[in-house]
Formats: sequence, C-alpha cells, structure tokens
Amino acid sequence: MDHVVIISPALSDANNGNWQTAHRWRQMLAKDFHCRIVQTWPDKFANQDDVMIALHARKSADSITAWHSAHGGARLVLVLTGTDLYRDIKTDTAAQASLGLASRIIVLQELAPLGLPKEHRAKAEVIFQSTASQPTLEKPAAHLRAVMVGHLRDEKSPETLFAAADLLKAEDGIFIDHIGAGLDAALAKAARATQKSCPYYRWLDALPHETTRRAIARAHVLVHASKMEGGAHVLMEAACSGTPVLASRIDGNVGMLGSDYAGYFDWGDAAGLAQLLLACRASQSDPNGFLVQLQKQVTARASLFAPKQESAKLNALVNALVESHHANP
Repeated sequence: MDHVVIISPALSDANNGNWQTAHRWRQMLAKDFHCRIVQTWPDKFANQDDVMIALHARKSADSITAWHSAHGGARLVLVLTGTDLYRDIKTDTAAQASLGLASRIIVLQELAPLGLPKEHRAKAEVIFQSTASQPTLEKPAAHLRAVMVGHLRDEKSPETLFAAADLLKAEDGIFIDHIGAGLDAALAKAARATQKSCPYYRWLDALPHETTRRAIARAHVLVHASKMEGGAHVLMEAACSGTPVLASRIDGNVGMLGSDYAGYFDWGDAAGLAQLLLACRASQSDPNGFLVQLQKQVTARASLFAPKQESAKLNALVNALVESHHANP
C-alpha cells in the first residue's frame, strides 16, 4: 500500500479549517493508502512517503521545498487556502515558489483558478470540501437568530458584524450569536464592547465543532463577512443544514454559493448586512419571501458538498499520481 503524507500547518488542537481538511482527507484516503498528518517534512518516516499533499503555499513552503529536493515536483500536491490565493502568492516569495514546485494544485471553490497566475492554472483542480447533511430544523417565528462562525481575526472581518449589530435595534427582533476564539486581542475587546452596548449580540468564544454545527442548524441565517476565503467550511455546513447565508461578495464566497445567489453584501458594508438581516426578518412569515428564496438557493448548492463527491475526486487525483509513478519510477 502506498504512503501519503499530508502537511498541515495546524493540528487537532487548533480545530481550524486546515486541520479539518487534513483530518477528513486522511479518512477518505485510508482505504487505499497509508496516510498520516504532520506539520513539517521530512521526519523519521519520510523515506516511506510516495505522495505529499501540502496545505498552504507559504506556511508549508519548507516542506514543499524539501520534497522537491528529494523527489522533484513528482507527486507533490499543493492545496491553496484563501490567504494563499488572495494575499500570499501576490507578495510572498516562498508562496510563489511553492506554486512553481507543485505538480498539481487543489483549489476549493470554482472561482479560485482565476486567482492563479495564468501559467499555473492548468495544474489546478477544483475539489469542493464536504460535510455530512443535517436535518433542516424548524425555526421560531418570534425572532430571527443569526450566527457568525469564525475566529476573531482580520481575515474574517468581524468588525462588519459589530457595526451591523450597532445599526440594529432591540425591537427589530434580531439576535446575533458570534462563535470564534478571540485570536486578535483588539477584536476580542471590540466583541465584548459590542456585547455590552447591544444586548441582542452575544460573543460565545470558541465552541466544539459539533456544538457549532448545531448552532448553524438552529439559526435562521448564517453571516459570513470575510475579506478573503479559499472555500469556507461554514458555508458548506450551512448549505447542508438548509440554513441560508448572508455573505460578503468576494470570490471565495461566490465560488461556493454561486454568482446568482441573492444573499450577498459588499465586503465591509455593515449597513448592507443590516439591511439584509432586516429583510430576512421581515420575510419570515412569507412562504415565497426573501428568506425562503435564500434557503432554496443554498439547498440547491448542497449536493456540491457531498462527501462521496469529494472523496472520489481526491482519491482519483492521488491514484493518478501513484500510477504515473509506478509506470515511470
């Protein structure tokens, strides 16, 4: 059985998107391959490895360079995150080098190849991440509950949510739960200040993944205000729970939800987000209203995020690399 090593900048203690992807892919590959997850390569098992899948062009650059030195570009797969695509490969020399060294590039949403330099687009393959479907829950009509999920850091733009909460009034009947660790001290301070001034806003800090998934399923709407994304887990988790999404109009979100999705606001536009929340609240009792329209649209996208589809594409890619290696050792 061939060996696959997954390089993940974060391990289980971080419980972030990189780790969730690495953990899920190890499970998907386990039937046909010996697969392990490490932060850096080489290690004491390096001589066994046949394929490397490296998450993050900049953070995994040393491991990517080491693999290339040992094996050339053969069987070296680079997985691009949002910060890779929309920041690092534009300015960081290590991230740019990783693009050139990889033989294949995985991107996680359908607009991502357009973010690559033209000379690397032919190496790119879109593999949507996946999650298990959850039953769509009935939501109370007495209020609208929104949830935003993401650690408090610059890329997630939590300030947009804080400002939108300030624009809403208690009588609007909109409650906001905010889940995520306070990784940035200034943003954590701002969250506490918003909670104090807006009693309908709650910052719940980091929560276990399953608890967070239940919160998404119970919410009337998920808010996703990011400035950059490679393909956010929470969007697929909302879609596979039948929970509508209000998202910033950035490529990482449009590539997940589709160009015709009706729930976008301009990045950083707190007033636009507040207006969408009010529109969702106003349409709650209308079977043909805005909130139901959004739910139908996200539900239609849910099939893209099926585990069988992700597993089939991932295994096909790795098998092709291994078969090529065996044919041309």
